[in-house]
Amino acid sequence: MTTSPNTPKRTSLAVAATAAIVAAAGIGGWLHTQGASAADKPQAKDAPPVAVSLTSVQERDVPLYLAGVGTVTANASVTVKVRIDGQLDKVGFKEGEEVKKGQLLAQIDPRALQAQLAQVEAQRARDAAQLANARLDLQRYTTLRSQDAATQQQLDTQKALVTQLEAAVKTDEAQIGYAKVQLSYTTITAPISGRVGARLVDPGNIVHAADANGLVVINQIDPITLLFTLPEESVPAINKSQLAGQSLKVTAYARESQEPLATGKLILLDNQINTTSGTVQLKARFDNAGHKLWPGQYVNVRLQMHDHGNALTLPASAIQRNQQGTYVYAVDEQERASMKPVKVERIQDGIAVLAGDAGVAAGQRVVLDGQYKLKPGARIVESKPQQKAAAGADAKGSSK
Repeated sequence: MTTSPNTPKRTSLAVAATAAIVAAAGIGGWLHTQGASAADKPQAKDAPPVAVSLTSVQERDVPLYLAGVGTVTANASVTVKVRIDGQLDKVGFKEGEEVKKGQLLAQIDPRALQAQLAQVEAQRARDAAQLANARLDLQRYTTLRSQDAATQQQLDTQKALVTQLEAAVKTDEAQIGYAKVQLSYTTITAPISGRVGARLVDPGNIVHAADANGLVVINQIDPITLLFTLPEESVPAINKSQLAGQSLKVTAYARESQEPLATGKLILLDNQINTTSGTVQLKARFDNAGHKLWPGQYVNVRLQMHDHGNALTLPASAIQRNQQGTYVYAVDEQERASMKPVKVERIQDGIAVLAGDAGVAAGQRVVLDGQYKLKPGARIVESKPQQKAAAGADAKGSSK
């Protein structure tokens, strides 16, 4: 049998074609199998929404204040001392009570001074009688001199005697006034209205004008004052407000509970800055009928300067921080969270006051609690109060 020279080539081509068909069929089958497997797998779902608490950016007036610490002081404090030596006969007050100005506080034995007053009064009576007689003699000498029955020397001598006795009477009157003043010192009255402290001397003791402690201390506590300090940087703003005639309000707060105790007004900005501490001292006065403030009490102080006016505010807990600065998680209409940089001017009373170019607008919803579970683009759902209560109960139960 005769073989054509082209037979091997045709055989090779046939084999190659057959192999290509088989390979194509295999690839098609593999792609079909993969497609079927992918169709059988469920579609990937979005992550479940994160439960968070929401709040809104609010626009309101926020007062600007300067904060410091201070000590309550009596509006006036007087240590009652005796001005003469003597025995303390009685005390006219009870310790810790309120006294009025002019009220009897103590009585010193007055008998010695009463005797001195009687003595100078008798001396004045004697000198007054001598003066009256000398004046009568002067009238006689004047008449005799006009009749040439007395010399000029006798008349001049009588005039001098009258003048001398007039001076003696004036001296007696001055001594009487002095004796009366000394006698008045035996009755000690309250120089101011206020609250007395502990009695420092008991009746029966000999007291002296040189005694350092005195009888009692009276503190005026209604009204009452408060001394506090602020940084020296505050002085220009305070001066500006005072020069404008603005009365600056001061509020005193309890140190532990931050409870507002009283509200008064600033009455003093000291005329010198303490170069050692870099602070300036100020004084405020408060009405204190309820005695919520007490001398020596240590309190927090806020000096209100003015209202900020239409500031954007958020609860301070909504503000987050990273290396780039402060931001919040804002929530859009699709209930998705996104990071929004914000500029915080200050935080006071748990409220963050945002700057003019804050980065958010009034009414914008932001995340208040639950930020640690969020990332940009995450879906959120607002947690309800019932859910919060249940979560809290679960937490308490698990802790038990």
